[in-house]
This record gives sequence, C-alpha cells and structure tokens, in this order.
Amino acid sequence: QVQLVESGGGLVQAGGSLRLSCAASGLTFRRYTLGWFRQAPGKEREFVAAISVSGSTYYSDSVKGRFTISRDNAKKTVFLQMNSVKAEDTAVYYCAAGLGGSTGSERAYDYWGQGTQVTVSS
Repeated sequence: QVQLVESGGGLVQAGGSLRLSCAASGLTFRRYTLGWFRQAPGKEREFVAAISVSGSTYYSDSVKGRFTISRDNAKKTVFLQMNSVKAEDTAVYYCAAGLGGSTGSERAYDYWGQGTQVTVSS
C-alpha cells in the first residue's frame, strides 16, 4: 500500500520560510518523479515544483527563485523549501509521485498525499 504523508505546514509571516516534507512508503521511491501541488481556497489545484529521478527540477513561474524542491532517496522523502513566502502562497500543499509524463500535469502522478495547510500572514 502506497502512502505519501506531508508534514511541516503551518502559519508563517510573509517574508518568512517554511520547509515541507513528504515521506513515502510502499513504492520504489528512486524510480518516481515527485511533485508538489497546491490548492488555494476557491481555486483549482496547481503545479508548484517537481523533481525527476535524475534530480532535474522544475518550478512554476510563481515560485521560481523562492522555492526549492529536493529529494532524499535513502529516506524516501521529498522536501519543499519555501523562502520569501507571500500571502498568495497560502494553500493546501500536496505531494505526489508518478512514473512519467509531463511533470507539471496532475495526470502524470499516480499517488497523492492528503495535503498540509500553509497559511501566510501579511
């Protein structure tokens, strides 16, 4: 049974930092592309960042230069370092794992976590 469990969300002031983690189990972690998506109230879920099996990284324009995605295959964990956060980063953040396809598309991902809330106060 595959499980993805996010942690690290919470309340942070604008301009601050937060580090999200997503621990995986039940899958051969190193073979999966990993992604972070987010969904703000009243909006559709959107792509944030992804990291391929080779370590290549991809970011949405809205977070490029502020967020960093990384992975630790030994610990089966993917991270999202969020710096210089803004009020518009407020959302539920989801991690996802997939075996291929367009990294920015939800359809490329087979497994999803339950999400962790990030709230940025201005």
